[in-house]
Amino acid sequence: MTDPEGQTLFDAPPMGEQERMVEAILFASAEPVSVADLVSRMPHGADPAEALVHLKKRYEGRGVNLVKVGDAWALRTAPDLGFLMRRETVETRKLSRAAIETLAIVAYHQPVTRAEIEEIRGVAVSRGTVDQLLELDWIRLGRRRMTPGRPVTFVVTEHFLDHFGLESARDLPGLKELRAAGLLDNRPLPGQSATDDEDEATTGQSELFED
Repeated sequence: MTDPEGQTLFDAPPMGEQERMVEAILFASAEPVSVADLVSRMPHGADPAEALVHLKKRYEGRGVNLVKVGDAWALRTAPDLGFLMRRETVETRKLSRAAIETLAIVAYHQPVTRAEIEEIRGVAVSRGTVDQLLELDWIRLGRRRMTPGRPVTFVVTEHFLDHFGLESARDLPGLKELRAAGLLDNRPLPGQSATDDEDEATTGQSELFED
């Protein structure tokens, strides 16, 4: 069976049309979309991975960029134009110190168990702190450790990566970026002196966050 242009219904659409399809899906989605999800939505034989490569180049230098968030893709405002969105941005309330310390430990030590978080912080982690981060979709449950008791681990989510414009956890921000985002005050974190904190603002590293 063929269409009016002589193309069989089993042939994949031309790459230009596939780009349009991918663009439409990403534009309409509030969350990053994975390649697997694109494959499930697009016609048989389509290659959304290749379409993404072409589309990313097409958007370079534009007001909107195609960015990778973890294993998914999304259309996002160009970083240098973020100031234009200030009126549409909802002011985010700062997390508690306990929550931001827990979040930072999960981010820089993931996958990490509750016991390991408590060992690093030096104090017990309340269930409310973990529940808050889970509800905000900053962290999620990871795989269980193959150790006695099989404790569950925690890892950061794609929502966390998307918030900071990161492709993966390897690109995590330092304390300076966390404070600039309004998520952390100027007090040093556990095990960190004021001098260490000043050095961190310059280097983006911290003793707390070393593997």
